[in-house]
Amino acid sequence: MPGRFVYWMNVSVDLRIEYAPGEAGGGKWMRITEPLHRVFNERARAMSLAVEGRTIYETMESFWPAARHDDSLPDFLREYGEIWTSMPKVLVSRTRTHADHNTRIIGGDDAIEQLAKLRAETDGVIGVGGATVATQLLRARLLDEVLLFTHPVVLGSGRPLFDAHDEPLELDLLEQASFDEGVTMHRYAVRGTRPAS
Repeated sequence: MPGRFVYWMNVSVDLRIEYAPGEAGGGKWMRITEPLHRVFNERARAMSLAVEGRTIYETMESFWPAARHDDSLPDFLREYGEIWTSMPKVLVSRTRTHADHNTRIIGGDDAIEQLAKLRAETDGVIGVGGATVATQLLRARLLDEVLLFTHPVVLGSGRPLFDAHDEPLELDLLEQASFDEGVTMHRYAVRGTRPAS
């Protein structure tokens, strides 16, 4: 199957990904239980590659490599640490020049075209982490899917799912599921995405 960019994010009902600056995916409003995290592990393990912006990458880098060896953590967190650390990753950054943990860096003015080439050369799911990268891919018509885990809270303010996107975005529902604590999952195909070539 041709490579496809899938923007995966935990969101509030009003499509906010952060309530306070610096939450970086760890807001107290999220209801991430063990069964839900095991779903995250399963989906992450099935990805061919992860593409992450600098903020998300540095958040992950600061916790998950050490987590895989931390016996004080439950097994599903150690497992995710192993998945993230060993997974091939691309860091999109203008400022970083070095990254460990099976990561290469893409930067510069042609970063989006480099990602388009990467998509054409990769089979399977390419996970996208970070609103900035996802918005740039969306504007370039390269974002194939949106995978939302919606937590039952209305935040009212905070960072939105996309940065400054003010046009209607038409989607087709591919998959849905419900989890404990009222969390739901919806996976959508984005209409109008340019084909991989």
